[in-house]
Amino acid sequence: MRVLVAGGGISGTVTAMALKLAGHEPVVYEAYPAGGDDIGAFLTIMHNGMDALRAIGAHQPVIDASFAPYGVELVAPTGETVGRREFDTEGLDGPRTLTRATLYRVLQDEAVRRGVPLERGKRLVSAAAGAGGITAEFADGTAATGDVLVGADGLRSAVRRLIDPAAAEPRYTGLTVVYGYTRAGGLPAAPGIYRMIRGGKAAFGFTTDPDGATFWFARIPDAERPREAVAAVTAEGWREFAGAAFAEDPLPCKDIIAATDGEVFGGHSYDVPETRVWSTPEMVLVGDAAHAASPAAGQGASMALEDSVILAQCLRDLPDPASAFAAYEGLRRERVEKLVKASAGGDVGDERGWLYSHHIDWAAKITA
Repeated sequence: MRVLVAGGGISGTVTAMALKLAGHEPVVYEAYPAGGDDIGAFLTIMHNGMDALRAIGAHQPVIDASFAPYGVELVAPTGETVGRREFDTEGLDGPRTLTRATLYRVLQDEAVRRGVPLERGKRLVSAAAGAGGITAEFADGTAATGDVLVGADGLRSAVRRLIDPAAAEPRYTGLTVVYGYTRAGGLPAAPGIYRMIRGGKAAFGFTTDPDGATFWFARIPDAERPREAVAAVTAEGWREFAGAAFAEDPLPCKDIIAATDGEVFGGHSYDVPETRVWSTPEMVLVGDAAHAASPAAGQGASMALEDSVILAQCLRDLPDPASAFAAYEGLRRERVEKLVKASAGGDVGDERGWLYSHHIDWAAKITA
């Protein structure tokens, strides 16, 4: 079966690799000439996400390009450490931290190495089903035909709108998230751990990679602004915005932000609490296109990776795409909507019990 995958980010690339392993013929169509949206951010793939990569043998390139955080330290507005938790790795793959740009690169390189075609500069604008399958049309005037179309095209998915023209828009979480990287000396170090600080106005987190670089982020309450206005903010503008949120706190946040030169990126945070329709007989959604979560639980990438592998298993084992899509939704909807709700509320509960210990057995057969 020829599968058109719209989106060459995390979910699209891994979906294509899993589909290839399942015996199908995927082709990835990536909107961006290089990289992808939100390319300046960094992220942590949690235990369950690494398990999904391991299910299709794609974990090692990510491990080689990342570093392992071993826990979280909680710091009060006064600067006092009020809690510490080490990640549970007994019988589980441990989490890995890396930049989104690096993750895109290693996943795309691995997909190409496995023989998955990857076409760049192909922004999907429409798709129509016909007797010969489904034909996708791109902004550059080209088209492609396949048996099914996978929408892995992110938060503002064009495929979501094609499946359901009345689909709800992403919901603004009330937070702007700013990311930065600095190699400046004299800053507090947090090697191998995320130090999470609750300031008077905003939240801040940072860690130190094995080469001594400080990775930091700030989650700042903010009024929603037009997308064009957010996109126009410069690195210096984001640095000033983040610094102002911690200017009155007796914490290292403002010093870390001030020491960051150039590599600062920001944007509003959105989620998708519920997508009413996940598929048609010819189209289906994965990752943020189906269920974007706020970054509070750090699970967006990991849930997308689970989607990718399970969708491929369903298309491998069930007799037709419509049956496969129904089984996939049945396996995924409750879990991901629970995560979106918990992440919005800031409390994911027993992480090992329902999040981290989720396991995918590639050899297991999916039934309707």
